[in-house]
Amino acid sequence: MESKGASSCRLLFCLLISATVLRPGLGWYTVNSAYGDTIIMPCRLDVPQNLMFGKWKYEKPDGSPVFIAFRSSTKKSVQYDDVPEYKDRLSLSENYTLSISNARISDEKRFVCMLVTEDNVFEAPTVVKVFKQPSKPEIVSKALFLETEQLKKLGDCISEDSYPDGNITWYRNGKVLHPLEGAVVIIFKKEMDPVTQLYTMTSTLEYKTTKADIQMPFTCSVTYYGPSGQKTVHSEQAVFDIYYPTEQVTIQVLPPKTAIKEGDNVTLKCLGNGNPPPEEFLFYLPGQPEGIRSSNTYTLTDVRRNATGDYKCSLIDKKSMIASTAITVHYLDLSLNPSGEVTRQIGDALPVSCTISASRNATVVWMKDNIRLRSSPSFSSLHYQDAGNYVCETALQEVEGLKKRESLTLIVEGKPQIKMTKKTDPSGLSKTIICHVEGFPKPAIQWTITGSGSVINQTEESPYINGRYYSKIIISPEENVTLTCTAENQLERTVNSLNVSAISIPEHDEADEISDENREKVNDQAKLIVGIVVGLLLAALVAGVVYWLYMKKSKTASKHVNKDLGNMEENKKLEENNHKTEA
Repeated sequence: MESKGASSCRLLFCLLISATVLRPGLGWYTVNSAYGDTIIMPCRLDVPQNLMFGKWKYEKPDGSPVFIAFRSSTKKSVQYDDVPEYKDRLSLSENYTLSISNARISDEKRFVCMLVTEDNVFEAPTVVKVFKQPSKPEIVSKALFLETEQLKKLGDCISEDSYPDGNITWYRNGKVLHPLEGAVVIIFKKEMDPVTQLYTMTSTLEYKTTKADIQMPFTCSVTYYGPSGQKTVHSEQAVFDIYYPTEQVTIQVLPPKTAIKEGDNVTLKCLGNGNPPPEEFLFYLPGQPEGIRSSNTYTLTDVRRNATGDYKCSLIDKKSMIASTAITVHYLDLSLNPSGEVTRQIGDALPVSCTISASRNATVVWMKDNIRLRSSPSFSSLHYQDAGNYVCETALQEVEGLKKRESLTLIVEGKPQIKMTKKTDPSGLSKTIICHVEGFPKPAIQWTITGSGSVINQTEESPYINGRYYSKIIISPEENVTLTCTAENQLERTVNSLNVSAISIPEHDEADEISDENREKVNDQAKLIVGIVVGLLLAALVAGVVYWLYMKKSKTASKHVNKDLGNMEENKKLEENNHKTEA
């Protein structure tokens, strides 16, 4: 019989031999795990009936084993070896499945499951692969601007904490950028953190931009391997300000209006199509060969008509790049002769002229006392009704606010003129004496009576219109009397008298003065009558000529008789027409 100690020694020796020599079993098996997750490794061995215990180990790079977990098949107890990096991270199940929590990059090893019987050791190796998804790539150290036709660093694309390391790709407007000599330079580098063993990838892009890159988005991506295969993560878009030189200049007139008039302020604005736009320009005024250096605006204040012409602007460092615009300053002059307050005597001639000088055809309007006239006034012989306030107004319809006006205040003066009339009342009990006065300034009327008689109404005056008015009195004289009307203004004193018979003596009445309005009506009626008479005379003359021609062609004696009768008829018609004409 062997001793108990000898038996234990022989068993330990067998275990050591099986750990180093006896490795019958299975092929490679790989477990993929994400960084930070729990690694689960099944034993992949059938548990024998005479199993004594199971153990897990991993192999160092030099091949030496490190035991980490033990489980007895009889006592159902689990023991974990004192390995610092796996402290409190291991879990061994009853079926000998090993779990490692919080997977790390250092867990990438070859683990071996060992099932031990009294006479044999069975092994099943498992290779652990740990993957760490990198952070979303970000474009940093971005250029403030890019200049056309210049190779310049656009930025860095960085992706951190990756395992294994990934690859970075640059895109322009969604299309992959490939290195191109003198136009696209890509510099890639990776760094590993010695503690976490995670990689940081950095790709620097140098790019030669053109105007076609304006508003074009640039992106980058990182491609990495994970537990389920290859994946790609893209960065946010980045748009860069593209600087390019000015290729064309333009000039504007501010404020934009259809027409410029004298007195306006005009601002010239010069623009270049480069980026950034030019800040200074040379402005050229009409007739001035040398340019005026200014910002992108130049202001002309209170412009006059001589400011009309071509205005130009150019770049300071490239005078051949020039733009021009034409400016027309509209003007309007009005001269009224005479103007202001003018005093003339009645009957005088007064020529009036309103002379217009303008950059375009102007409209002219005449007003008298705020009433529009049909034509310009002309005075060959002034009347009192010609007095008033005249305004000549002109404007350019196409130019807003361009209007001119001048006024003439015409005063028509005249010495007092008197005409007296009398009329007996139909009842025969009174007589009305009227003193018609014409003159300006308004004459004052005074009555005097020589003789006896009662005055029923001392005075009654009409309104003063167009230099005329009247004053009348009603009397009932018992005997012949003389009435005197005196009219006086600043120019002269005029006196007129009228003899009036006693109320008992009948006398011939004198017609009243015809008013201006009635005079116009009478004139219109006279013109109508004259027109009718002239028309009748012309009609009779035409009829006579036609009839004479007809009779002249008659050849028979009866026609001669008829001709005589016709002549008698014609004479009769002519006599009737003569009567009508006389009427």
